[in-house]
Amino acid sequence: MPSPALVIDDLHVAYAGRGVVDGLSLTAGAGRITAVLGPNGAGKTTTIECAEGLRRPDRGTIAVLGHRPGSDEARAAVGVMLQDGGLPMGRSTRDVLTLLARLRGRDAGTEVPALLERLDLADVARTSVRRLSGGQRQRVALGAAMLSEPALLFLDEPSAGLDPHSRRAVWDLVRALRDGGTAVVLTTHLLEEAEALADVVHVMARGRLVVSGSPRELVERHAAPDTVRLRTAAPLAHEAAEDLALAVGARVETVPAMPDDVLVLRRDPAPEVLAGITSWCADHDVRLTALEVGGGTLEDAYLRLTALEATGGTR
Repeated sequence: MPSPALVIDDLHVAYAGRGVVDGLSLTAGAGRITAVLGPNGAGKTTTIECAEGLRRPDRGTIAVLGHRPGSDEARAAVGVMLQDGGLPMGRSTRDVLTLLARLRGRDAGTEVPALLERLDLADVARTSVRRLSGGQRQRVALGAAMLSEPALLFLDEPSAGLDPHSRRAVWDLVRALRDGGTAVVLTTHLLEEAEALADVVHVMARGRLVVSGSPRELVERHAAPDTVRLRTAAPLAHEAAEDLALAVGARVETVPAMPDDVLVLRRDPAPEVLAGITSWCADHDVRLTALEVGGGTLEDAYLRLTALEATGGTR
C-alpha cells in the first residue's frame, strides 16, 4: 500500500500560551480527497499552514510526500489554492498562468493553452482577472495550483461564493485531479461540498481530531436516521414545538446552528406521522413551507459531533 501523501503526527501549536492545535494526528492518501472540517477556531487553518510550510509547529512532525513542509522537495510537488486566489487583477488570464508556469520552470507555450482548455477558460484567455466572473476566477486560481502537476494539492473553500453551475464545474475538476492520482486536501465550511467530494473526512474541534471516516460512515454513525425536518413560515414557540412533538409521538431534536424556522423531530417518518404533522399545523394555523424525511446528512452528523465536543458530551 502506498505511503500517505500527508502525515501529521502529534501536532501542537500555541499562540500566546493558548493551545490552538493540541496533539493532532491525521493522514491524507494519494488519489483521495481528504476533507478537514471544523468550526471557526478549531485549528484547521493553523494545521494546514503548518503542512504547507507557512508556520512552524511547537511540537510534532509533519511529512509532505516524505519531506519536511516548506522544503524544496515539498514545494516542487505541492499545489496551494487559496480562498481569495491571490491573483493579479490587472493581468489577463493567459498572462497570469504563463507567468506562473515560467516561474515553475514549466513549458508555458504548451501547458498553458492546454490548461485553459481543460479549465474552460480559453474564451476568456485575453480577459483581465478583474473582469472575470467569480467562477472563472476560482478556476484560474485552481489552474495556478495545478500548473506544477502537484502530487499533493491543498484547496481552501474552492467553491466559495460560486453559483451552482460554476460550483459543479470546479467539483468536476477536483474529482478529475483525484482520479489522476493527486492527493487533495480540502478545507471547507460547505458541508454539501465535503459530502459530494470527500473520500475521507476529518472533523476537528478545539484543536483536536474528533472523528474520521467516509461521509457515509459519519452519517450512519452520527446522524439521526429517523428524523422529520419541517420548515414553517414563522418560527414555532418552544411550547408549540413540544405540543406538536407530543401530538405525533416524537421528540424535539436539538440541532445546533439550525435556523429558527426549522424544527427537527426524532421519529420514524411513517405516513401517519406525516399526516399528524400536517393536521396539527392546519389546526393551529401554522403554514408549512418544507417537509423533509429520512436519514441525516453529513451536516447533521457534523453539527452533532461538534456540539457534543463543545459540551463535553459522549458520542
